[in-house]
Amino acid sequence: MTTVGFVRHGVTAWNKQGRAQGSTDIPLDEEGIMMAERAAERFAADTWDAIYTSPWQRAKRTAELIGRQMTHAEVIEDTRLRERAGGLIEGTTEADRLAKWGPDWKQLDLQGESHDSVITRGMSFIQEMQRRYPDGRVLAVSHGGFIKRLLSELLPGTTYEEPLGNTSLTIVKIGEDENVCELFNCINHLHEMKS
Repeated sequence: MTTVGFVRHGVTAWNKQGRAQGSTDIPLDEEGIMMAERAAERFAADTWDAIYTSPWQRAKRTAELIGRQMTHAEVIEDTRLRERAGGLIEGTTEADRLAKWGPDWKQLDLQGESHDSVITRGMSFIQEMQRRYPDGRVLAVSHGGFIKRLLSELLPGTTYEEPLGNTSLTIVKIGEDENVCELFNCINHLHEMKS
């Protein structure tokens, strides 16, 4: 059984402004770097075989900081882990979208990447991890929209309404017949940081 730990990247200025990032390559801000460092401390005691990351700098920097604490695990870029391209909504806030396209903007074709495209590349990644690490543990540092879509595919019939926290950890055990979510959206390392 392959275990995949999905980690959402640290926070960015656009996250704080409520702007859709998609394929826009926004860096971590100072707080995002601190969050990634706290996540790295959490993983220092864990054993993971590899760290795969989206090439977008907000995810890649998060993965690199985690990798510094886990020197036995190589950090590997994988374009399949990139965020869903948002098309015309990238850089906009919810208020911008309502003003520009009205309350039904989600029903419009705003040139974003299709759900099917995201799932195809996400499942390609999962299948490769199953082949490479049949009894292993892999971290996948990625993006909230991508991870939530992939979870809906891996765990059919399960809905997770709450947004994924920045640097949250979600662990899924990938089986031949069934997948099991062992941990969802855990940000305990950030609570410990504040106390």
